[in-house]
Formats: sequence, C-alpha cells, structure tokens
Amino acid sequence: MTTEASNPPAPTPLFITPMEVRWQDLDAYNHVNNANYLVYLQEARIKWLQQLPDTWHGEDGAPVMAHSELNYRLPIEWPADIQIELYVNRIGTSSMTVGHRIVTSDDATKIHCDGSVTMVWINPKTGRPVPIPQAVRDAAG
Repeated sequence: MTTEASNPPAPTPLFITPMEVRWQDLDAYNHVNNANYLVYLQEARIKWLQQLPDTWHGEDGAPVMAHSELNYRLPIEWPADIQIELYVNRIGTSSMTVGHRIVTSDDATKIHCDGSVTMVWINPKTGRPVPIPQAVRDAAG
C-alpha cells in the first residue's frame, strides 16, 4: 500500500464517471471484492465509448481486452462514493492502452486502484486486428 505522498499526480483525464458501490459487490470483510474492480473499469470504458459522437464498434470491428493491470491501493468500503478516471497511455493502429484510477469522489488523492488495460479492435468474424475507429482516435487526442 502506498502513501498519499508517493502518489504521482495524474495526467488530465480522458473521462471521469461516478460509480455506484453496491452491497452485492462486498466480500466478508465489508470491502469491494477485487473482481468487481474490473467490472467498474469495464463500465467506465463503455460509458466513455458510448458518449463518442460516432461509431466505435460494428460488424467489422469491436474492442476486446488483451491485457489488464490493477494495483490495489486502498480498500473500497461500503458505503462509498467513488469515481473512475480514464487516461490514454498509448494509442496504436489497432490497440490502445487506457490508464485508470478508482478514487474517492470528493478526494482524488485517495486512490483505491490504478493501472491500465489494453484494448484491441478486432474483426469479430476473423478474430484479426483492425484499425481503431476514427471516432475513438479523435477522442483519445
């Protein structure tokens, strides 16, 4: 576990969304089970993609997760007000790495989790990589 003093400042977020911590997300220790962190992050990425002004998936291409990295910093206890922050770490031809932080809503220095996921756009019929849609590329800046 890290201290607040050792947390580097985060870059400007690509997208921020609040997330509801549900009773069902808890484990026997009254904190969010580690597997639910991935669910929260997936929901945040989908919310970001859905608000794009143009198509980000279709018959010829859709994102799949190729890699995930999560660093658990502070437990999320119930009740909690949290938010998910997304960042672009890298964008390539067919893949992008999205950095993330799960923080306390009213104090972003309280980091519950950070890390990244790599998404690859593939053709669902062939399983082969395809270029990232322009709408995603434009939004990623």
